Amino acid sequence: MRLICATCFLFATAASLQAAERRVITHEDLWLMPRVGAPVISPDGKHVVFPLSEPSYKKEEQVADLWLVPSDGSQPPRRFTSVKGTESDPAWSDDSRRLAFSAKRGDDKENQIYIIDMDRAGEAQRTTRISTGAAAPQFSPDGSHILFTSSVHAAALNDADSERLDKEEKDRKFKARTYTSYPIRDWDKWIDGKQTHLFVQKVGAQDARDLLAGTALVKLPGFALAKGSARWTPDGKAIVFAASRNRNRAAFSFINDDLWMVSITGGEPRRLTGNEALDGGDSWSSPRYSHDGRHLFAIVEPRTDKVYNARRVAMLDWPSMRDAGRIHLPDGREITDFAISSDGKSVEMLGEDVGQVKLYRAPLRAGEASLVGAPERGMYSNLEIGGSRSPVRIAAYQSATEPPEIVRLHADGRGFQRLTTFASAKAAALDLPAVENFWFSNQRGQRIHNMIVRPPAFDPEKKYPLLVLMHGGPYSQWQDAWVLRWNYHLLGADGYVVLLTNYVGSTSQGEAFAQAIQGDPLKGPADDINQAADEAITRYAFIDGSRQCAAGASYGGHLANWLQGTTTHYRCLISHAGLVNLETQWGTSDNSYEREISSGGPVWQQGAVWREQNPIRLAAHFKTPVLVSFGENDFRVPLNNGLEYWTALQRQQVEGKLIIFPDENHWIMSGENSRYYYDQVRDWLRHYLIPDAQGGNTSPAAAKAQ
Repeated sequence: MRLICATCFLFATAASLQAAERRVITHEDLWLMPRVGAPVISPDGKHVVFPLSEPSYKKEEQVADLWLVPSDGSQPPRRFTSVKGTESDPAWSDDSRRLAFSAKRGDDKENQIYIIDMDRAGEAQRTTRISTGAAAPQFSPDGSHILFTSSVHAAALNDADSERLDKEEKDRKFKARTYTSYPIRDWDKWIDGKQTHLFVQKVGAQDARDLLAGTALVKLPGFALAKGSARWTPDGKAIVFAASRNRNRAAFSFINDDLWMVSITGGEPRRLTGNEALDGGDSWSSPRYSHDGRHLFAIVEPRTDKVYNARRVAMLDWPSMRDAGRIHLPDGREITDFAISSDGKSVEMLGEDVGQVKLYRAPLRAGEASLVGAPERGMYSNLEIGGSRSPVRIAAYQSATEPPEIVRLHADGRGFQRLTTFASAKAAALDLPAVENFWFSNQRGQRIHNMIVRPPAFDPEKKYPLLVLMHGGPYSQWQDAWVLRWNYHLLGADGYVVLLTNYVGSTSQGEAFAQAIQGDPLKGPADDINQAADEAITRYAFIDGSRQCAAGASYGGHLANWLQGTTTHYRCLISHAGLVNLETQWGTSDNSYEREISSGGPVWQQGAVWREQNPIRLAAHFKTPVLVSFGENDFRVPLNNGLEYWTALQRQQVEGKLIIFPDENHWIMSGENSRYYYDQVRDWLRHYLIPDAQGGNTSPAAAKAQ
């Protein structure tokens, strides 16, 4: 026993010394870290291409190139493009000899499609010259044509017509937006009468053809093409894509995307899924063909009376479209990505599970997939399979302590080989404690998953304040992941224990657990948050229960505002893009019907949720100091909610600070704005959690907490 204890002591001492050599993360460390994009494996399985961004606080100094690495890791990655500008959407030809991508170079006014021959030296050649720009290229199966998308005027019949309409719009002497249906905004953009269409062009020619122009489908007021959904049919004669025809009904009905097919010679698209009814049915996305062309696979989200339904993988015989079965994950866990094995015998999927994203596999036509493997910590994303004989599995891997890198998964799914290490050395120099997991049962008997992150230079003999972070969604989960805009380690860098709770409504434990939030949008999850804080304080002796703050963004901001009216448990709150009034959020957001269903009926019926779970109705109880922030271009949680909250806080004489970013949307995207925001959050937390830092805090809520 003494030997074991001595070994433990030596190990702990070595770990402490190693940690002491590392430094605390700064915003510069986080923001300027190289960012690896989604990998794309060549069909022969030999190479992987991926975008790599080298960020800067100055927009003009940012670099984003394509890089190439052998899939066996026999050579280090090499920069594949180096022309000034941003390259994106890389796509291989079926013979793996050519690569297409989207970029704006030279005299391009909009992004165009470029193609580079892998067997020849030289620079990529521009293949499109379309005034409205080109993105998301795909080679036809025989490599003779290229498919791409472009945003055009809904009424345009061709490229020249679209260019004419653009000029007329610019020459107008008045500025007005006119609408006759819903929705009118989307996240951070006003819907402007333009549509994304599909174009096909012969490689080496300038004969781009808009496959959807003038069709009855695009004339429907509810038409919208699903991003990234188009695929060539195996014979190269048509395109399959996902699109909505009922988006205009989003104010009073669930909406959905169906699968459609259009010939490359033109004509009216043919609907492949769904029925004649416009009210929302199952929603389809991500169509992909088996390697032998005999089956079409797609993600399908069933339509029920629930707002949230876990995604399945549907298998359809091609071209008959006969339903050949659906594959789901255990307990209805959320599928985040899928790929079809090279031998055509199985489907592999990535799925969420208690803070991780793991690898699952199912034979064709099987009902439930089985867990293949998971990393010891962290998560996978962007699964790709290449190679005709021996499957090569490529993915991105990350954890809370490791920024995303490209990896090759082992055949058994239980490990991986790193193909890139762009950010590894920089992250290794930082003091980044790994996440730790714990569980408890809430008052409703549900098992709640939690993670904590200890502060840098952790000393178990010290007492640390608690920072409670609440994730957005709500249909998402806290993950063991490298987060850019809500980074656990940067937020806890001043010496806080960070608590991350996957409350009821999270997707971490399957469909039923996520659906349980419907009809209880704020109280139930907030109860889990409060109980999680109490549980953490009880379990971990190094947490100082008298010093707690809670923070959240988006739905996490909604929860922060609910806590404002229901508890004085916390010394301070932080609310970014959080609603304070369910009713005005319903009426001004770009998404209303699902909010209505979640609340049990329309606003005017004033059901229990509208009356009892609306934070603004609790304004008489507002006491806790709060930092409030909003992006002025946020149309998901519009600024009016921030102004309404601020007015109520001022009316109640609650300590607070309001920050509005005129150029930001739902997220803070600019480097300098992000740096300022993190600084403000840091100062706010220091003031309320580290009294000696700025003379302490004497607010009523803080005094009560003490």
